[in-house]
Amino acid sequence: PPKNSSSWSCDGAAMNYPRVNGPDPAADPTLAALLEKLRAQRNDAVCAMLVYGSCLRSGDIYDGLLDLYVILDSYRAGYDRRLPALANWLLPPNVYYAEQAGATGGAPTLRAKVTVISLADFQRGCSTAWFESYIWGRFAQPTHILYARNDAARAAVEEALGQAVATLLGRALPALPAGGTLEALWEGALALSYATELRTERGGRAQELAAYAREFYAEVTRARAGALAFPFDLQEDGHGTRYSAAPGSARRAAARLAWGLRRVQGKLLSVARLVKALFTFAGGLDYIAWKLERHSGEKIEIPERVRAAPLIHLWGFFWGLYRRGIFK
Repeated sequence: PPKNSSSWSCDGAAMNYPRVNGPDPAADPTLAALLEKLRAQRNDAVCAMLVYGSCLRSGDIYDGLLDLYVILDSYRAGYDRRLPALANWLLPPNVYYAEQAGATGGAPTLRAKVTVISLADFQRGCSTAWFESYIWGRFAQPTHILYARNDAARAAVEEALGQAVATLLGRALPALPAGGTLEALWEGALALSYATELRTERGGRAQELAAYAREFYAEVTRARAGALAFPFDLQEDGHGTRYSAAPGSARRAAARLAWGLRRVQGKLLSVARLVKALFTFAGGLDYIAWKLERHSGEKIEIPERVRAAPLIHLWGFFWGLYRRGIFK
């Protein structure tokens, strides 16, 4: 990994998930204050908090928005009002904005996108119980556990993260070539998952992620290879690690169909989640514009009619962005 970024290590073959190093609340009082505030907001029903994404990769949590996942004991315990709890249960997760002023004079403000999900939904979302790749596609990538209430909570989250790797591998390999480099495997697997959502990242994003975290992917692939339902083998040669898989023709045909359905389902649910975020994310429309501009390099203006009546005019606005190639 690049200097000052996260790193990882696996202490043994029995480990389900390598420990991914990341920001330390004990060394960053601003981060510690933000996590404490989030726990209080959720009635101390938080069993774990995770960080992933670009800030974890860069090693600078003050660059852009920190991607935080807050995992609750249950939605009923984590909310004072029924409506947001119901929305979280019907279409998990809910997304919020949070910020924390610098803990000392001159210290920068920490800004975060806070995603809230129950432990039960997180575990299901990392497993084959979820057809959609929204959770297992994300969390097959490097993830750092910022906070765990106790050893049992950490173990449950680590097992779910390891299961996300197995789920993505099991569902992606039948749609990929029968053999190749380990890096090519993960490029293809991540690309399949990315294609199921409305994405604004430039082309080659999956290749960049696979190259960045090649050691991590080597560790998790070895750890989860035995969990696959078809023959899968890893071999070392002079050029690195290569894989071979034999899922069978029927499984390959089913995988092609499944990924086609996921692309349709995932894009529809991406729109639904964006609309829901308008009501939970402070400055939701401006956040959407900022995110689109950051990844596409194009200026995005939110029309006044969309601000005045988003539920009526947002659909046409999104369609226009899609036709411009902002969404993929």
